[in-house]
This record gives sequence, C-alpha cells and structure tokens, in this order.
Amino acid sequence: MARMTPVILELRCERSGRVELVDIEPRWEQVLLAPVASTADNVGMKIVLNVIWLLLCGLWMALGYVIAGIICFILIITIPFGIASFRIANYALWPFGRTVVRKPTAGAMSVIGNIIWLVFAGVWLAIGHIVTGIALCLTIIGIPLGIASFKMVPVSLLPLGAEIVSTDEYMPTGPSRM
Repeated sequence: MARMTPVILELRCERSGRVELVDIEPRWEQVLLAPVASTADNVGMKIVLNVIWLLLCGLWMALGYVIAGIICFILIITIPFGIASFRIANYALWPFGRTVVRKPTAGAMSVIGNIIWLVFAGVWLAIGHIVTGIALCLTIIGIPLGIASFKMVPVSLLPLGAEIVSTDEYMPTGPSRM
C-alpha cells in the first residue's frame, strides 16, 4: 500500500510566541471513508445511481442473496447466515449512500462462520459481483456501478462481523494521534 505524505502543522503559542512543529500522519481509512457533506446534489446523485443500479443489476444480485438466505433458513442451523444474507440483499438493492464497516467486537465464532460461508455461498456470490462489475464497466455510464459491484465482493465473501451503515452517519474511529 502506498504511503501517504505526513502533514506538518506549525503551532504558535500566542503568549510566549514559541513555535512548535507537529507531525500528523493521515490514515487511509480516514481519508477514503470520511463522510461527504450531504448536499441536495449529493442526495440526488445517490438516488439516480441507486435507481440505475436497481434496474441494471440490483434486483438480480439481491435475488441471489435472498435465495442463499432462504436456503440457510431451511437448514435451521445456518439461520445466522440467512440473516446476514438478507442484510446484504438489502444493501445490494440500494448500495449508494451506504458502506460496510467491520465490527471490532466480532469474535472467533464470526471467523468460523465466515469460513463456512465462504466455502458454501460466498465464492458464488462474489463471482456474481465480479462478473456483474466487469459487464457494467464496459460502458462509461456503468463504471461507477461496476466499482460499486466490486466494493461488494469483500462483504459477499465475509458477511459475519460486518455492519452496513449510512455514509452520512459513519465517522471512522481509531486511536488518536495527539
């Protein structure tokens, strides 16, 4: 991963006039996942992209997740996988304006569940996202939709321990550098 250039701030004390240089290293997740201020244009663009997504591939991708969820509910022991599948189906219907965040409290059972999901359903759903993303990227208008499809691959592979949140409400958290 490429390293970002640190930002150096000059702080001057008003009373003593002393100058102190502070080195602040930005983090990728803070830059890439920082919420964008919601404006009328931004909300309108999300709606337009979501409607186009829904018509071109959202229904089909959500249908795949719903089928996987129904199979998981029929097998009873895999009901947690079914719940995760239905959450992702909702995300696959209307993805713009939402993002996936990993829960730091997800434990060992989440890891074991993700391995089982990966083998039985995750690979097939991820292949669906990759094929759909490639097909969408063949046109200029479909490129943002293709990128959104590629962004869904990680959650389709490892759904347990992930939470889908609105980008307007999401603020990345991490250890403070100061």
